[in-house]
Amino acid sequence: MKFSGTLIKGRLCRRYKRFFADIELESGEVVTAHCPNTGSMRGCSSPGCDVLISKSDNPKRKLKYTWEMINNGRCWIGINTMLPNRIVLEALKNGKIAELQGFTEFKTEVKYGQNSRVDILAVTEDQKECYIEVKNVTLVGDDGFYKFPDAVTERGRKHLYELMDIVKAGRRAVMLFLIQRSDGTIFKPADDIDPKYAASLREAYAFGVEILPYQAAVSPDSVELTTSVDFILE
Repeated sequence: MKFSGTLIKGRLCRRYKRFFADIELESGEVVTAHCPNTGSMRGCSSPGCDVLISKSDNPKRKLKYTWEMINNGRCWIGINTMLPNRIVLEALKNGKIAELQGFTEFKTEVKYGQNSRVDILAVTEDQKECYIEVKNVTLVGDDGFYKFPDAVTERGRKHLYELMDIVKAGRRAVMLFLIQRSDGTIFKPADDIDPKYAASLREAYAFGVEILPYQAAVSPDSVELTTSVDFILE
């Protein structure tokens, strides 16, 4: 996924009230940008770090800037949780996910479960369905592992049980973790942050829900899904 325009350089002053971030531009002007991430953003919201923001020309928007990524001194980290579905969908259509081949139709935000919408529904020519939930990973723990979640997520647990219901119905279900940074090793659930989610992820995997952690190459020009990442659940 390539950005439609050139991202604007700045430095993070502070993130506050979850959805706001004050950014100092290279000119010295401080602007308030929308923060499209509801998590804790642990390890990727430190004041003083370099950031990149996009600008919208939509006159109806209250905030014309959106915070897209941050650099922690080792790599760029994509923090915009509105982008992963688009990135994964593009990769699916281009055949970049080895475990998810042979699909000819892709639908997004399809109703399923209890008042939920699956991120991507992939369908083969003979109408076999695969339900794909996508989560954005921005956390690297002290042990060097990529981890999810970075905050307690009851909604995330709900999605896991709905994917288990899909497997029970005889269809394929996938939990895909898009890792938008490059300074970790392998993926594991964040037991120390949300032990209930970690337990549910293990349960879902044992039940037949596939787990696919994938790396994204994050740069000022684009965010592209690249290679699979190993994972451990214990």
